[in-house]
Amino acid sequence: MRFLHSMIRVRDLDAALRFFVELLGLHEVRRTDHEAGRFTLVFLATGAEGDAAQIELTYNWDQTEPYSGGRNFGHLAFEVDDIYALCAKLQAAGVTILRPPRDGRMAFVRSPDQISIELLQKGGARPPEEPWKSMPSTGEW
Repeated sequence: MRFLHSMIRVRDLDAALRFFVELLGLHEVRRTDHEAGRFTLVFLATGAEGDAAQIELTYNWDQTEPYSGGRNFGHLAFEVDDIYALCAKLQAAGVTILRPPRDGRMAFVRSPDQISIELLQKGGARPPEEPWKSMPSTGEW
């Protein structure tokens, strides 16, 4: 058995792709439009060697209201090369850092569709740095 993907529903495909591709750095692997069902599937991957897991974004063309969600989904987790640099990039793009990487190891943000995203520093914690070290947590993640 092998893990294939996690699926999340997105209301605004362009906003979701901006977040996952432009900001987080994932790569679009494939996309299929299903005219009869009025939905699009977009599969994303990290592109890292040996990492076959993917995220499936499901965009239902007629969905106008935000999807209701709950913390029961959990989160998507990504190992990152430089947690401080990525958090700075996300913050500069208007993404709220809900759980800052005060410990140099872990942070949480949310996608435009409120999917919780955990960021973990590759190779263990970095030395704590400002502004992250003293930044409080915000909201839920």
